[in-house]
Amino acid sequence: MTISIWRFSHLTLALVSSLFLIVASVTGIILAVEPISHQAKGYAVENWEEVSLVTTIDALKNSYDEVLELEVESSGFVKASVLTMDMETLDIYVNPITGEQLGEVEERPYMYTFATNVHRSLFLKSIGRFFVGLISLLLCIIAVTGLVLLAKRQGGFLKLFSKVQKDYFELRYHVLLSRWFFIPIIILASTGVYLSAEKFNLLPDNVAEKQDFALDTSSKVYEHITDVPFFKETTLSDIRQVEFPFSSDPEEYYLIALQNKEVDVNQQTGAIVRSADYPFVTLASRLSLVLHTGEGNVIWSIVLLLASASILFFMYSGFAMTLKRRKKAKRITQITDKDECEYIILVGSESGTAFDFAQRFYNGLTKVGKKVYLSELNDYTEYAKATNIIIFTSTYGEGEPPTNARKFSELFSRIQQPNKIDFSVIGFGSLDYPDYCKFAIEIDDQIASAKNFQQQLPLFKINKADFDSFELWMIQFSNKVGFTIPVERPLLKKKKYKKVEFEVLERTDLNVDNTFLLKLLPKSKVDFTSGDLLEVFPNDDDTVRQYSIARIDDTILLSIKKHELGKGSNYLFGLKIGETIKVAIDRNEDFHFSKNAKKSIFISNGTGIAPFLGMISENTTQNISMFWGGREKASMEIYNSVLEKEVSNHESINVFTSFSREGEKQYVQDVVLEQKELVLKTINQNGTIMICGSLAMQHDVLDVLERILQGNQTISFEAFEKSGQLKTDCY
Repeated sequence: MTISIWRFSHLTLALVSSLFLIVASVTGIILAVEPISHQAKGYAVENWEEVSLVTTIDALKNSYDEVLELEVESSGFVKASVLTMDMETLDIYVNPITGEQLGEVEERPYMYTFATNVHRSLFLKSIGRFFVGLISLLLCIIAVTGLVLLAKRQGGFLKLFSKVQKDYFELRYHVLLSRWFFIPIIILASTGVYLSAEKFNLLPDNVAEKQDFALDTSSKVYEHITDVPFFKETTLSDIRQVEFPFSSDPEEYYLIALQNKEVDVNQQTGAIVRSADYPFVTLASRLSLVLHTGEGNVIWSIVLLLASASILFFMYSGFAMTLKRRKKAKRITQITDKDECEYIILVGSESGTAFDFAQRFYNGLTKVGKKVYLSELNDYTEYAKATNIIIFTSTYGEGEPPTNARKFSELFSRIQQPNKIDFSVIGFGSLDYPDYCKFAIEIDDQIASAKNFQQQLPLFKINKADFDSFELWMIQFSNKVGFTIPVERPLLKKKKYKKVEFEVLERTDLNVDNTFLLKLLPKSKVDFTSGDLLEVFPNDDDTVRQYSIARIDDTILLSIKKHELGKGSNYLFGLKIGETIKVAIDRNEDFHFSKNAKKSIFISNGTGIAPFLGMISENTTQNISMFWGGREKASMEIYNSVLEKEVSNHESINVFTSFSREGEKQYVQDVVLEQKELVLKTINQNGTIMICGSLAMQHDVLDVLERILQGNQTISFEAFEKSGQLKTDCY
């Protein structure tokens, strides 16, 4: 069964039942509060498995003129019906040991009565009960289809609880909450179905038929109830309800409802004269009611309250996700004739992200006067004048194609294009998930092996929809086709910044690369570490520039390249010693120094060295190898004072430098390849590799690492990418 069927079923059922689910969820939240507020009265019996029935009966008889009934609630409260001197029946909560009245049984608040009637039948009696049962059944199906979709997204049922990608709010928490509340929601829904079936007499007969026992005339008669073994041996934890005899006549019995049966007990001998075991249906009904209402258990009531609230959130987030997906996937209609277009953009997108990137690329091509056709991979066909096919695709679950791409491989294998075509494939995914960009890899291989197709650019993978990576691919593509393509960046939601004050301690002059160092001291206690980002506001507004932090002692050290028109770099270079600036700290936890690994490799170019200077300063035990690339030896001098101090303090640090404009004229990736044995040993021993600097450098380094790991028996490059050993922060 394809993902589209599961998603269609999930969405359709949610739409059909949405109004009823809203009513059921809201009333469910209200009713979940009732057991919590009831328990808060504090009348519950402590250690009720140690309090004998005879203790409570004796205490009640000594405290009240007449006792009619005793009930032990699932909440642990002991309720008694007693007769007052005025011949008035009074329902009270009592201390089962002393008989003391703890409080009167109050009439149920109207809010809960109203919510119950709405929750059970919508005030429509039998018809309403039928609809409530039906909606409960639909909720079960919705939960199951949702679990299947979640499993497909995470890469299988065994990976349900693997790390969740940091996607937009609705999608991320739809996944997280569905994992937390799947079981409570299934329990709520299935017990709702069961209780509705019970009301319509669809279950087997649940009447407990009592069986008479032969009267034993030799049974010992006790003068006082406190001596009767049955009452002494039975505890309150065994009791549900006790009806007292009207008189001391031996023919008047105690009618006792235990947890699993009903018995009639002779008040003088303690002999059971009648007994009836509860049918399974009765026990199941009682359990269903407790599970459905949370009665008697505060923790479960809170879980049910949160589960009911989560259903409301699922409805909001599910519809929000659907609208976002359809909005992103909205098809272009300006040019309808595919056979007139030279550029064909084909998209495979499950959540709409790949479609959004493709749309921006489409807009850029049309702006420069190109004829472009945008369609889904499932619509692949013959294109009369196509010279370029560009594919944007994500991967779903365990390497599966997105819904709108599942037909592509079969279509491609039988459709012949009339012209020679250049192609490029861009894969979208997340390293947090298994099978990263697997479908993109498969179709890239399939197209590359076909006649009349020439790979224009190597397969390009984009992690977590990073637009900076996409812009790097755009540069490469523009260089290939010979013209620049303007692409609009997505708008980011405004972020609220918590600004703190820092004092400028030092600022160096510019070096040969127009780079300078800036040291800042916080004026109050601030939590930050190397690898975090300093957010600077050059215009004293919310226009932000980010710089990677090196923490050395309690100060921040920044390495900044001054650009002629750079607002952030010019603002920071203009700061004077002793001046105070207001900045914010952005926690960048995915790029923190791994303290558990015994070996680490740092790879950077230009100002990307900054966080590594701080990590080296903070390290006390690890073996660290740092690779850095710059233009010339003079480019390195600005960092030497920091490095020399740290290297002299730590013998286990090796520094490899490379310069692209003098000496051997190497790039940093060239030196990494030269030290492949060191790199391979670090990776195979579960060491960490961290990369910081330009995106172009990052891609070149990853290509080198892939070469180094070819044929490696310990870990493949694909597994290394997803292992957590690789950390990147490039721009």
